[in-house]
Amino acid sequence: MQLGILARTRALQLIATSRNAVGRYAGSIPQPNHDRVAVTIDTVIWLRDLDMLFRSEAVVRISLRMARRNPIVLSVRNLTKTYRSAGEQIEVLRGVNLSIAAGERVALTGESGSGKSTLLHLIAGLDRADGGEIRLADALVSDLSDAGRAALRRDRLGLVFQQFNLIPSLNVEDNLAFQSRIAGRHDAAWHAELAERLGLGGLLRRYPEQLSGGQQQRVAIGRALAIKPLLLLADEPTGNLDEATADDVLALARDLVARTGCGFLMVTHSARLAATLDRQINLHAGLIA
Repeated sequence: MQLGILARTRALQLIATSRNAVGRYAGSIPQPNHDRVAVTIDTVIWLRDLDMLFRSEAVVRISLRMARRNPIVLSVRNLTKTYRSAGEQIEVLRGVNLSIAAGERVALTGESGSGKSTLLHLIAGLDRADGGEIRLADALVSDLSDAGRAALRRDRLGLVFQQFNLIPSLNVEDNLAFQSRIAGRHDAAWHAELAERLGLGGLLRRYPEQLSGGQQQRVAIGRALAIKPLLLLADEPTGNLDEATADDVLALARDLVARTGCGFLMVTHSARLAATLDRQINLHAGLIA
């Protein structure tokens, strides 16, 4: 009994220490209970095993080093959004809080109509929130003008949707390079590496209509990553693909996100695909649980 009390007391002390220290190194942003970013995952896992509690100071030190290497690229605080439909106010988001670190891959799940796509659109600056704050690295998205948000999407965000949204009149090579050239950030070596890693090297002269669904989505992912974005947002990117193709496409996306070090937020209805990412969060009743 005394050992159990000691272990629980020690756990509380270590949790407080790690939270305070990580908060300092991660920009002193208060973290809600559900808001665990990748830099603290090791600490959380170790603290669950009481027989390892006395070795967890080392894990805290490791987590602090990770915090220095993995800054927060996306911070969402108290985000609200209401729509009016048939004279009725519908609260879609009721105070959403979320953080994603560089290199972290996060799955966002939730039932249909829960506001997942709305949240992604707000983060991307495609719509405006009613209240709260969205910060992408040092940019306060919620304060930007329409032109400023468009520039943010062009230069710092990668967007992938269920519909591939390729330009029919451009071949694969030009579709891959489209965003990076507009942003003035085209890197020929990175472009060639993307084409090779995505299995598109022999398809560069083909047009979208000559590609399978999986091939088109690989082009869309490559286009989004060509600028080496701070954050990749994907809304049901495998929704139009069969299971085997979906697995292949998502595996490629995970590997390329790791290669670029960007954050990754993916909306999905698939618990199986969500489990392949670093962290899973659920949007329910306008809040992240």
